[in-house]
Amino acid sequence: MKVRKIIGKLHLWLGLASGLVVFIVAITGCVLTFEDEIKDMQQGFRNIEMPEQGQSLMLPTELKAKASAALGKGVDANGILYPEDGKTASVWFWGFEPHYFYTVHINPYTGEVKAITDDEKDFFHFILDGHHFLWLPEKIGQPIVTYATLIFSLLLISGLILWWPKNKNARKQRFSIKWSASWKRVNYDLHNVLGFYAMLVGLALALTGMVMGFQWFADTVYTLTGGKGSAVYQMPLSDTTAVVVDELPKPVIDQVWEKLEADKPATGQAYISVPQLKTESFYTYINHKPSSFHQVDYFHFDQFTGKKLGADMPFDGKYEDADFAKKLQRMNYDIHIGAILGLPGKLIVFFASLIIASLPVTGTVIWWGRRKKTSKKKKGRKVLAIQ
Repeated sequence: MKVRKIIGKLHLWLGLASGLVVFIVAITGCVLTFEDEIKDMQQGFRNIEMPEQGQSLMLPTELKAKASAALGKGVDANGILYPEDGKTASVWFWGFEPHYFYTVHINPYTGEVKAITDDEKDFFHFILDGHHFLWLPEKIGQPIVTYATLIFSLLLISGLILWWPKNKNARKQRFSIKWSASWKRVNYDLHNVLGFYAMLVGLALALTGMVMGFQWFADTVYTLTGGKGSAVYQMPLSDTTAVVVDELPKPVIDQVWEKLEADKPATGQAYISVPQLKTESFYTYINHKPSSFHQVDYFHFDQFTGKKLGADMPFDGKYEDADFAKKLQRMNYDIHIGAILGLPGKLIVFFASLIIASLPVTGTVIWWGRRKKTSKKKKGRKVLAIQ
């Protein structure tokens, strides 16, 4: 059997095996591309009027207290996101026993609660579960999605080999769809031509998806690009033996916030977590460009002393001080959703995801048509044999 024929068989069976998963992941990814933009348009409570100059942002302890009282669930907040100017702060509450995920949207200057959203019932949360886990339990769905993504990257490469014309004369027609031909030929062209044009973006989506899905793959990329150690996130631990002073002039979380606030730009965001365990540290970040998520400075602080804790990993320290390997890890998510190129990048990912979602459909139609054709030939041979 010729190499090209073997590749064709692999392309067929791998495509049939992963087609449904690829379709779900691609179509949900398409929906998620403009999640933030759609929410900004739909949820007017996210916007606030800026106060007069001189009024400062409320401290984390104050926002936590206001949000907890408004939620009335008897649970403590897990994190606080301070927004860019003109937006509400988000106080997040999440737990897994029982399962819940609430966001209290609050004016960070006045403490006025603008809205409480149950994010478990949010449409985009539902779509995200499908994108990550196929609406299955995480331990089952996540590996299926990641391995299907790996298979999809192999399909793109094998598809290119099969698409590549054997002679120069056939090349021109491989770059365009012959709309005047039969529907079967149009379907064939849609699969091959659109698949070719979306190949590079599709490969970028697959590789960045595998970085998030396979730790070994993330570590490999990190090492090959010059990183030392592992790309895995490891939270620095707080010193549980530290002497805690009962009557501090200001709670540690408020002291940590003041350190962040000094560096937070008016157009940027700042986040501070609320440690739930004694060993946890404050996980914080400053996002200088909220429309994307790679120009971010990450810091960790001891929850007992407020001392800054260093960690030799991609997600710690200032973005401008990070080496290429660390910056690439931070860019991974933005590359995956196209935000690395702003609005044009998101549009590219949106249309590429639509094409990717169509490939399993057009590919299955091609396979089914050939299957029926082969079946008819076999029947014809039997009739001739009887005669």
